[in-house]
Amino acid sequence: MAERDGTEKRGRLNRPLVLAAAVALVDREGLAALTMRRLATELGVESMALYRYTPGKEGLLDGLIESFFTEVNARLRTSAAAGPHESERRRPGWRLELRRIARSFAVAAHAHPEILPLVATRPLTVPLARRPAPVLELTEHILAVLGRAGFDDATALAVYRTFVAWNLGFLLVGKRQVVDNPDEPEPVLRLGLHRLPAAEYPRLRALATRFAEFDDEAEMLTGLDSLLDAMPQPPLDAFYDGDAS
Repeated sequence: MAERDGTEKRGRLNRPLVLAAAVALVDREGLAALTMRRLATELGVESMALYRYTPGKEGLLDGLIESFFTEVNARLRTSAAAGPHESERRRPGWRLELRRIARSFAVAAHAHPEILPLVATRPLTVPLARRPAPVLELTEHILAVLGRAGFDDATALAVYRTFVAWNLGFLLVGKRQVVDNPDEPEPVLRLGLHRLPAAEYPRLRALATRFAEFDDEAEMLTGLDSLLDAMPQPPLDAFYDGDAS
């Protein structure tokens, strides 16, 4: 009977289910908890049953990236129909779309903070053509947006790199603050800054509230706008026309 139960569980497995379980495990316990054996236990199967869907631990890491970007792309498809807020409609269409992408990426990063460092580093270890399809899909979309705006190839790549670097950097710095005591309401104590001598680190202590509580989306988009303002502007810098995607 046990052998039959194991066979039935393996029969119900598929790659999306395996990756969803891996994401859930990492969300709860961090990347260090992710092993083939532990994931198999989570799914109620033997470890060998997972190798049909992923070649091993390295494949699981790539799968986390795949799942993260699948979620970002799904959010983009869902939000496309809503259009921009009225206050944004006088922005160029390509700028609106980059802001929408930044928001969707940030939502996924906030949902999966333990995966974010992997998102920032793992693709750099994999040749471009071998990166997961959802990564390539988002990259292609960004480059297409910039191409339709009229950027030449060199400038489009420069804007793309600036956009990606800003978003990843902002999210890594802003959302990876290690909290010393999550139940402590006082910002200085919650972040553990009380351990720093006030005479030696007066500015860190003074800015504790800003470290702990700030409008991250507003700061992310304000910083992005400042960077894009400094870039060469495209010849087709049209305002929003109802179809920025």
